[in-house]
Amino acid sequence: MTDPVPHSDDVTWTDPTCPVARTLDLVGDRWSLLIVRDAMDGARAFTDFQQRTGIARNILTDRLRRLVERGVLDREVAASGRRQVYTLTQAGRDLFTVVVALRQWGERHAFDADEARSALVDERGLALAELRPTDSRGVPVDPDSTSVRKDY
Repeated sequence: MTDPVPHSDDVTWTDPTCPVARTLDLVGDRWSLLIVRDAMDGARAFTDFQQRTGIARNILTDRLRRLVERGVLDREVAASGRRQVYTLTQAGRDLFTVVVALRQWGERHAFDADEARSALVDERGLALAELRPTDSRGVPVDPDSTSVRKDY
C-alpha cells in the first residue's frame, strides 16, 4: 500500500501532470532532502537533524512539519515521553534511490578528483554500483532514447 498523496489544496502544484514537478513540490528544497538523507542515516530527534545539517530551528521546524504532512515522515512521542521522534514512512524510504542518484551525480560532478568526500557503502563496505535507468528489457536508456507520454 502506498502512503496518501497530499490533497491538492495542501500543495500548489508547479506542473500538475508532471511526476518530477510534483516530487519537487513535495520534497525538492535543499533542507527537506537533507532531512530525508539524515533520517536514512539514523537521525530521529529534532536535535539530531539540527546538529547534522546546521539548519536554523525555525526552518527545521517548518520542514519537519511539511514532511510529516506530505507523508514522507511519521512523528511520534519518544518512549521517554519528552520529545518527538521522526521516522521515514514507506514514501520516505522510497526516496532512497533518489538520494543515491543525487549522491552519485555529486560524486561525478561536484568534487575535484583529489577532494575528500563521504562514501555510501553496502553491508560489506563496498561502494554501490552506479545507478542507471533501463527499459523494460533491462537495456540502458538515456534522454535520447526516452520520451514523455501524456496519459490524461
